Amino acid sequence: MNRKQVLDYIREEYGILPDYPFLKSPEHAVFRHKRSRKWFGLLMKVPGSKLGLSQDFPVDVLNVKCDPELILVLRSQPEIFSAYHMNKNHWISILLDGTAAAEDVKQLLHTSFHLTKET
Repeated sequence: MNRKQVLDYIREEYGILPDYPFLKSPEHAVFRHKRSRKWFGLLMKVPGSKLGLSQDFPVDVLNVKCDPELILVLRSQPEIFSAYHMNKNHWISILLDGTAAAEDVKQLLHTSFHLTKET
């Protein structure tokens, strides 16, 4: 999936439009639950080197909350990284360069949505 596909999917699946709360990073999109305002996703453009990639040009990533027991296994995949700028014990960053299968991104979003949902 790419940035546009993620934006479209979240709008269609959850009826949620992104917030753009960061003045210094206007392209960073936050996805929140409507009532609680809790985040379930963060779409960012970050330098590849911040993820440990060899290139330094900006890449799109999606941060999602994840079951801590799965994080180590997920991070063994080349498109999954320790969360950039988030709690690394509970969040992961997914590289949106086409490497991650669309169904995997959707499943990780679904998990994040439910982990952060009001109880």
